[in-house]
Amino acid sequence: MQTGSRKIALPLAAKSGIIALLLALPLFVISPALATVPLLLFLLLCLGAPFFPRFGFFLPIISRGKPGTNGVALTFDDGPSPESTPILLNILARYQLPATFFVVGEKAANHPELITDILSQGHAIGNHSLRHDHLLMLRSLKTLQADIHNTQEILKKIGIQPLVFRPPAGISNPRLAKVLAGEGLITVNFSCRAFDRGNRSINKLAARILDRLQPGDIIMLHDLPPYQENRSDYWQQELECLFAALRNNYTVVSLKKIIQCPVMKVNLL
Repeated sequence: MQTGSRKIALPLAAKSGIIALLLALPLFVISPALATVPLLLFLLLCLGAPFFPRFGFFLPIISRGKPGTNGVALTFDDGPSPESTPILLNILARYQLPATFFVVGEKAANHPELITDILSQGHAIGNHSLRHDHLLMLRSLKTLQADIHNTQEILKKIGIQPLVFRPPAGISNPRLAKVLAGEGLITVNFSCRAFDRGNRSINKLAARILDRLQPGDIIMLHDLPPYQENRSDYWQQELECLFAALRNNYTVVSLKKIIQCPVMKVNLL
């Protein structure tokens, strides 16, 4: 389908629905019960697809670089936090690694100085929702729109406009595409993570990333202090190991470079 010279691709969900319906129609002639099989499979796919961060079922989702990409990109979710952001920025600076911080709107509003620090060190900012509501994708369209829009407005007051959005836990829904289009955002998830549960599980954090890391990956870590306060030193040691390995053995590039799309606009004040 085309509008002028611009192609508009049907989302995978729409294509799958059409295929399920086309399969169901002839099967109905044979047996009405049999016709429910492709429809039920489609329903199960709709229910399960949102929970796979790399699966662009309802909308396009970027989760890694294009085939042939050699670099990897670092991203951090859930900040900013006075207990973790300065630590991350310090270690990133020492290893000269670029990163993108997907920030929570209310935290950014409470700590605009940390957003300024992130930007002053050459890193980028993305939208990670207003409150990191894990049930956000189950909310109404109006609630979803307000959440993402309000986060954009908070960050605009600090002088930036994110062009990328990462939903909480990487979960999507059928309404997200419309909301993001209205805000000029695209969805960027990840392809490599440590399953650290928001820094609740940081044992062998570096190894868990490095053991599965491939060229083109977008790494997701958390800009949060360790859940156990007495493990902060250990967490920093793991970051040191990880960043040293990335610096020595990989080409770490900006998110903008790996996805070949702008990540944010700056100096909006």
